[in-house]
Amino acid sequence: MIEGATVHATLPAADMDRARKFYIEKVGAVPRESGEGGALFSIGDSTFSIYPTPNPNRGGHTQMGLRVPDVRAAVADLQSRGVVFEEYDSPGLKTVDGVADAGGVSAAWFKDTENNTIGVVQINF
Repeated sequence: MIEGATVHATLPAADMDRARKFYIEKVGAVPRESGEGGALFSIGDSTFSIYPTPNPNRGGHTQMGLRVPDVRAAVADLQSRGVVFEEYDSPGLKTVDGVADAGGVSAAWFKDTENNTIGVVQINF
């Protein structure tokens, strides 16, 4: 039964120390548990983990999303910590100052040190 379950993302990392440092220092994640198999972090009431792998395989899409009440404030805060946001300009997706607005959703994306794509999203409905 999954009732009452929580959801968290698991991200591959070729360099665990580099990834751990990025999430703690740049994103503000709180380290929880760590061992040979990976490391667990929390942001707010949510958790995510990173695991060591010599050959990270990514699907070319957002691997983790951070839902926030104000995407522009979150982007500004993360940029002040050195996080660089992606810019997109394609049919159906255009960012302005790193943020795209579409259909009641505002979102921005950055890549971590391991080339995982992380989304920051504000849902306005």
